[in-house]
Amino acid sequence: MRTIINCRNLCYAYDEKVVLEGLNFSVEETDYICVAGENGAGKSTLIKGLLGLLKPVSGSLEIDKDLSGKIGYLPQQAAARKNFPAGVEEVVLSGFIGKKSFLPFYSKADKKTARANMEKLGIAELAARCFSELSGGQQRRALLARALCATKELLILDEPAAGLDPLASQELYSLLETINRDMKVTIIMVSHDIASAVKYANKILHLWRKQLFFGSTKDYIGSDTGKMFLGKPGR
Repeated sequence: MRTIINCRNLCYAYDEKVVLEGLNFSVEETDYICVAGENGAGKSTLIKGLLGLLKPVSGSLEIDKDLSGKIGYLPQQAAARKNFPAGVEEVVLSGFIGKKSFLPFYSKADKKTARANMEKLGIAELAARCFSELSGGQQRRALLARALCATKELLILDEPAAGLDPLASQELYSLLETINRDMKVTIIMVSHDIASAVKYANKILHLWRKQLFFGSTKDYIGSDTGKMFLGKPGR
C-alpha cells in the first residue's frame, strides 16, 4: 500500500513554546484516520501542519509530491459560514481554485464534476440556493462537495459533525464512509465524537500535546488510552 504521509519525530511550536511533539505516524492511501484528543491537545496544530500552514520546528513531514495542491479541506462550521456568503454551486466550484493557476474561469469539466459531486451528496437541487440559508447538515454536504472538487485522493476534515443533530451526524458519517470505501479517498478527520468515529475509522491517532496512541481502531479500543477516552460520559 502506498504511503502518502510520513511523520518522524515531528514537533510544532508557537513563539518558541512547544505545543505538540513526538509525532511518529504514517498515512496510507485509502486510510480513514480519526484524530482524537481533548481541547488543547494539538489537533488543530496538526491540521495546520498537514495543510502546510505551520512549519515544524524539528522532525520531518513527508507528503507525497503527487498530493501537491490536491488536498481537500473541510473547515469547522463556524469558519465556513463566515467565509461563504455565496450560492451553493459557487461554493462547490470554489474547490477548484487551487488548481486554476491564473485561469479566471471554471471549465465545462469543472462544472460537470461539481454537479456530479453535488449529486453524490444529495444536494444537486440546492445548487441555486444561498449557502447561508441552508441547514447545518446541508452546509456540511456542500462544503464536502467543495472539498471533493479539490481532490480525488485526500480529505482533511476538522470536526465535520460539530453542531449537527444526531440524524444529520449519522448521515454525514455514512457519506464519509461511502467516499472512503467506494471513491477510495483517504480521510483524516479530527473529531470529538470518538465513539461514532471508531465505527468507521480504520486507524486512530490520539493526541495530548504529544502522540499518545497511533494504530488500528481495534487496538485502540483495547488500549488503556482508548478505554479511558471511550469510557467518558458523552463519548
